[in-house]
Amino acid sequence: MINLKINNTPVSVPEGSTILEAAEKLGLKIPTLCHIKWDSFNTEHRCGSCRICVVEVTGRPNLAPSCCTPVAEGMDVHTNTNRAIRARRTMLELLLSNHPKDCLVCSKNQECELQKLASAFNIHHIKYEGAQSEFPVDENGAAIRRDMSKCIMCRRCETACNVVQTVGVLSGVNRGFNAVVAPENFAQLTDTACTFCGQCVQACPVGALTEIGYKDEVWEHLNNPKKTVIVQTAPAVRVAIGEEFGFQAGEISTGKLVAALRRIGFAKVFDTDWSADLTIMEEGTELLERIKSGENLPLLTSCCPGWVNFLEHQFPDLLHMPSTAKSPQQMFGAIAKSYYAEKTGIDPSNLIVVSIMPCLAKKYEASRPEFAHNGVRDVDYVLSTRELASMIKEAGIVFDRLPDEQYDSPLGESTGAAVIFGASGGVLEAALRTAAAWLEGDKDSPIDFVAVRGLEGIKEATVTIAGIELKAAVASGLGNVRKLLERIQRGEAQYHAIEIMACPGGCINGGGQPYNHGNTAILEARKDALYRADKGLPIRKSHLNPSIIKIYDEYLGKPNSEKAHKLLHTHYYAK
Repeated sequence: MINLKINNTPVSVPEGSTILEAAEKLGLKIPTLCHIKWDSFNTEHRCGSCRICVVEVTGRPNLAPSCCTPVAEGMDVHTNTNRAIRARRTMLELLLSNHPKDCLVCSKNQECELQKLASAFNIHHIKYEGAQSEFPVDENGAAIRRDMSKCIMCRRCETACNVVQTVGVLSGVNRGFNAVVAPENFAQLTDTACTFCGQCVQACPVGALTEIGYKDEVWEHLNNPKKTVIVQTAPAVRVAIGEEFGFQAGEISTGKLVAALRRIGFAKVFDTDWSADLTIMEEGTELLERIKSGENLPLLTSCCPGWVNFLEHQFPDLLHMPSTAKSPQQMFGAIAKSYYAEKTGIDPSNLIVVSIMPCLAKKYEASRPEFAHNGVRDVDYVLSTRELASMIKEAGIVFDRLPDEQYDSPLGESTGAAVIFGASGGVLEAALRTAAAWLEGDKDSPIDFVAVRGLEGIKEATVTIAGIELKAAVASGLGNVRKLLERIQRGEAQYHAIEIMACPGGCINGGGQPYNHGNTAILEARKDALYRADKGLPIRKSHLNPSIIKIYDEYLGKPNSEKAHKLLHTHYYAK
């Protein structure tokens, strides 16, 4: 332990701690902008570039950035001297002088950390006038909007992209006044290996990285009498959207979410959990077939489009391993534009399918050309959890006063296995529940596979089902995914099945969720809520969903049938 004093108060912290961490132990809040700590995957961004967190250290001529200055024995620190406060204010004023003044219409308005600091420092005019950096806006990828004119060079997105996700798209470009974080040669994201996971958007403290929104298009279709607009909601949305309305993290808002969507004007409100159950039927069948044949193992889950993008760019030699099953989002769209359209007599070109997703990569996924037939997309628009919250507020709906309502049938009936898709390990657990039941019978087969649960980046488990030792692994966060796949390439690990999610912790931490700033407690609360929802449902195995049984009887035949392959499966491409 290292002993020091901060503002004349003694404190002891572990060796290697920073002044910022020592101050936090005393209950002191030093303002920061570039600093961010991702507790859930033991990564901290400590570049000290913004200099907002400077403090005085006795005996040192210069101010020290507290976020990246390690403590030393006997150190005497003062956080609130006139010199430190003036320096912070000057740095903040300089950042504001080179920042666009469009706060009222910026998509990060009231969520912007620069804006909050300006308010905290009571800055109401720009002290330093002059030229401002200008860069073209990139919004060509259907998912992420980059406005580098708003970049403050905090480099948090760079750490998220390169260290946490190991995608390697973003880095510092140029020097001095024209310095900015961008892809090499200022390339558009669509011309890079970007996975569109959105973790850079979660990390960005300002409006330099935001999502591409589709609220206006959805409102237009909702008010077009010639169009029938239906909506699906992903599992992780129901345990996060309440945070946008003052609810505690982890409160389950399913009933109010459904009610709000009806009041917005959607003709039918359906559940992506239904197509998650459908995914297990297809993916589970595929897993058992591969285990039986011993070919193309391990099976890699294909529910996460960010992970699929990563695979296509970074591991093209493993393209034979992922399940060919589409994601639940795309399965829903394919069934809606075929089975549901036929049942209701709606022309698929007049049926608008909207998804509410925790994920920005889902926006990119819906735009992929293989998910459109005769010019008609399976999923027309994808809105993030944050976008839907904005629509609810725009419509004047008082969310916390809504009654709890139920999803519509038949594409709204789901099981506990489907709702846990939103947490890391949930897809694999759902598949294991059904695989075990098919091999052992429903009466004797287990339901809870707790070994694959949790926020750990890599989890391994061996599960015995009908005398078969099934080796499985779960990876979340693309940096962890890379470690796992490289072990497989080197022949150091062998599995039957691997669940992969691009975002650390799974969809609960998606790029389109309410901003959590790496707070593990929020992610834990969302995760626990999904498992509570699972336990509260009467049916907890996907193959027992009555409406899933019905669609196979009436329309698809059996899992992995020719018709099922045409509608519910896809191919991958080396990029």
